[in-house]
Parts: sequence; C-alpha cells; structure tokens
Amino acid sequence: MAAGIAVAAGAQTIHLFVNSFPRLRTTRRATPTLLFSPSFKQIGTVISAARRRKPSRRRSLTVCFVLEDEKLKADLVTSADENELVLEKQISAARLAEKLARKRSERFTYLVAAVMSSFGITSMAVMAVYYRFSWQMEGGEVPLSEMFGTFALSVGAAVGMEFWARWAHRALWHASLWHMHESHHRPREGPFELNDVFAIINAVPAIALLYYGFFHKGLVPGLCFGAGLGITVFGMAYMFVHDGLVHKRFPVGPIANVPYFRRVAAAHQLHHSEKFNGVPYGLFLGPKELEEVGGLEELDKEVNRRIKYSKASSR
Repeated sequence: MAAGIAVAAGAQTIHLFVNSFPRLRTTRRATPTLLFSPSFKQIGTVISAARRRKPSRRRSLTVCFVLEDEKLKADLVTSADENELVLEKQISAARLAEKLARKRSERFTYLVAAVMSSFGITSMAVMAVYYRFSWQMEGGEVPLSEMFGTFALSVGAAVGMEFWARWAHRALWHASLWHMHESHHRPREGPFELNDVFAIINAVPAIALLYYGFFHKGLVPGLCFGAGLGITVFGMAYMFVHDGLVHKRFPVGPIANVPYFRRVAAAHQLHHSEKFNGVPYGLFLGPKELEEVGGLEELDKEVNRRIKYSKASSR
C-alpha cells in the first residue's frame, strides 16, 4: 500500500508518494523438491487466487498547504494604516481650522454687539443724567434730596442686583426656567444662546424706570431714575465679567489681570463644574459664597489653572 502527499507552494504542487509496504526480496530460490510438495501446491493455489482478484486501487492522501508572504501582508497592512492615519489627520486639521474660524467669527459678532450696546447704553445714561439734572435746576434751585436719592438708588440697585441675580439663578433659572438657562451650561453653537433672553428681561424694568425718572420731577422720579441707572450699570459690568472674562465670548483687555476679577471668574467656573451643588449662584460675590461652603482651596486651584492657561495661550 502507498500513501501520497501533495504539497502546494505558490504556483507549484509537489506530489510525494510513500510506499508503506516495500516489496520483499527473496534471497534464494525454492528447491525443486518443494515444487511438488503438497504444501507448496496449496500455497501456489492461494497465490493464483490472489492474482485473479481485481487489483485494489491505490489510495493516496493529499495535503495542501497555502503559504502566504507574511512580510508582504504586514507591509500592506502598515501602508493602509499609515494612509488612513494621514487621512484622519487631514480631516482633523480641516475640522479644527473650520472650528477656529467659526469661533473667531462668533467672538467678533458678540464683540460688536457688546461694544455697541455698551457705548450706546453708557452714552444714553450719561446724557440722561446730565439733561435730567440740568432740567431740574432751571429754576435756580438745586434739588439736593433728589440728587442724593438718585445717587443712593444707583449704588443700591447695582448691589441689590447681585443678590437678585443669585436668588433668581438658584430659584428660577435652575428650576422652572431651566429649559432656557440650560443653553448656558451646554456648548454654544453660534454667537448667541437662549440664555441671553434674561439680559433683555432685566433690561425692560431698567428702561421703564429710566424713562419715568427722566420725564418727571420730584423725589420719587429721582429714585426711579437712580434704580434704573443702577440696574444698567450692573448689567454692563455683568456682561464684561461674565460673558467676556469668564466665558471668553469677547476680549476684555486689562480686566482679566485684576486679581479680584480673576477670583470671580474662577468661582463662576466652579459653578459650571457643579462641585459644590452649583454654588456659587452669584457672580461678583461668588468667592464669598464658596468660602461659606468650604471651597476656597478649590477656588485657589482654579485661579492658578486659569493663570497658567492664560500664559500658555498668550505665547
């Protein structure tokens, strides 16, 4: 019986046949006396019968081996990975450039809006104060009580707005009005967000108070004018510190280097991290709120982080 092995390597196939039962060789011939013995005749009969049988088909076992060039395969995989990596880098660079261009456009748009509103509101407030007191003194009398009331309500309204903003931020914006304020806690798409509506809402009573105080004489109109003026001043300061310094919606110049404003910005950043359950909810007194809940250590860390980031970005 013979066993055959076929090996395929590349385009060539090698057949190997191994004879499992090698042919036996006789060393000597049978003697003539054995040819006529009964035992030999019986053996001859068996051999003749075996020869008359149908010869069995030779069975062979074929084993195929597929050999691949591992080095070529590795080179192809490496080349494909490198091409894919280069393509991903190009796409990432294009997306980054597009994002930076969009950010610059958004910052410029908001800067124009902030400057126009600031100069517009400031000039209108100054002119309103000047013409109001000029008009009040036309008769030759100086309304000292009215002027003092206007000044006192201006400062009082500006300070009071900090406490109003803290209460509204906690009780309204993070509660029933969260669907509007949520836009401020998510990545902004575009120069404006739904949360900016609150600035317009606060401007409505300020305009109403200024209007009434400007066109009427007396102590009460003077107090209303002062209250409207204080709300306006707070709104402008809030815009520059909150929108400009904290969230960098537009450049604020030297304001960023004022030490206390740095702490204010860092405190508000901790509000967005929610490390102290949202505290601080106020803005200008935010460091004081953090001190009350034991967050001064985190505040100092955030201040140092913002300073390092500012130095790194300015290089």
